Amino acid sequence: MAATKERFFLELEPPSEELRDKPHVVIVGGGFAGVKACKAFKGADVRVTLIDKRNFNLFQPLLYQVATGLVGANDVATPLRLLVGAQRNVQVLLGEVSDIQADAKEIIFNGKSFSYDYLILAAGSGSTYFGHEDWRSIAPPMKILEHAAEIRRRLLMSLEQAEQTPNPKEREFLQTVVIVGGGPAGCELAGAVSELMRNAMAKDFKQVDISRTRIVLVDPGDRVLRAMDPLLSEAAGAHLKSVGIEFLFQGRVQSIVPGEVLVGTPNGDVRIKAANVFWTAGVRASHLGKSLAESTGCQLDRGGRVVVEPDFSIPGHPEIRVVGDLCSYSHTSDGKPLPGMAGPATQMGGWVAKDIKAKLIGNKIKPFSFFDFGTMAVLGRVSAVADLRGLKLVGASGWGLWAAAHLAFMPDDENRVSLLVKWLWAVLSQQRGDLLITGMPSQHVGLEGSGAPFPMGIAGETSIADMGGAMAEAIDNFRNADKPQDQANS
Repeated sequence: MAATKERFFLELEPPSEELRDKPHVVIVGGGFAGVKACKAFKGADVRVTLIDKRNFNLFQPLLYQVATGLVGANDVATPLRLLVGAQRNVQVLLGEVSDIQADAKEIIFNGKSFSYDYLILAAGSGSTYFGHEDWRSIAPPMKILEHAAEIRRRLLMSLEQAEQTPNPKEREFLQTVVIVGGGPAGCELAGAVSELMRNAMAKDFKQVDISRTRIVLVDPGDRVLRAMDPLLSEAAGAHLKSVGIEFLFQGRVQSIVPGEVLVGTPNGDVRIKAANVFWTAGVRASHLGKSLAESTGCQLDRGGRVVVEPDFSIPGHPEIRVVGDLCSYSHTSDGKPLPGMAGPATQMGGWVAKDIKAKLIGNKIKPFSFFDFGTMAVLGRVSAVADLRGLKLVGASGWGLWAAAHLAFMPDDENRVSLLVKWLWAVLSQQRGDLLITGMPSQHVGLEGSGAPFPMGIAGETSIADMGGAMAEAIDNFRNADKPQDQANS
């Protein structure tokens, strides 16, 4: 029997001496829910420790704009210490929580045990390929900054390669993009990619025929944005179609290999030759949900999210709260779980912090009640669809509401200003200023939030200007497709 790995207990000095004996609240995750909870504890007689694998808060809804060069990483990411570090009772720690020992009221953090009086899990979610993790290196997801950088890198590298080939069929292949998933992320990415490749880059690449660009959106349903009102869904589909997006509905991806996607449809299989494939179809909960279930016996839903009580606790452990994308909260008027979006996560985090503060002084607060501001998705430079509690907007008016809502949710004032300036510049000029090819090929593989080294092409290592293994293999597969088998294998 293998010996249990010895762990040391991590005992840190409190942010100030007056907090030494105060209740210790540990918040895991610096996303919308975690940051809101931190801010709600401002001035309270509690010691708060915020732990995240990154030292910044990421405004994930705008990742597709980073991926298509409209804005830069600094416009959508704000250092956590800038957001909450000035609070006298908050300490921010960088690292990963690997396990939860609920009975001991301890978490395993960076290999050490760390105690808490209250634990708020706001670890968020990652991407899933429904059992086909081998597709990840070929079809990057869009959940963290590295993902967005990889998508931008592949889009720009395909255009750079197209600029250098005299073969028109190969250029068309390099200008073909497949996006899997017709939800808000997929539609927003499709519209932004079309804008980038057909308008923003039209004057920059002399050999590329922009009209030969092909963008295919694959979804298993019969329309895009199925969670929205059918009228808005129809309007969104009409707009995307008008900017050249092709739809492959009732399509389920059967296989992805470099350069080709096989999609099963009711009318038979469809093969699409494409240099780039991007994935927005699947979401999985943080691994901490499984860890919590193993430690406490709490229930998980099919997506791995923790099924919570009305106060976001789990049975038998009122000191543990689970919020944001990691929780399955069905205590709603219609019994449907709240969606994994910024609005619900922010409200969850704030309510839980207020509830804990009230319990510490023997008070109660009103039960949690989610206020639904509505849903929206941007489709182009000045086009969006929005449903604001029954008020349905399409086009420029929808875009205005979308822009106002996103700026309101942005946690940092400086980022609000930079985003507004860049959006207005893009509307007026149809140009994008963040089109740098940076990082290393396929640096996203295996990343769901942790760091990774980025070698810079020295001592025989991969060059920063390399296409990357997936794209190089895609081009090779495309070139060999029309060759005799013996010649292709030579």
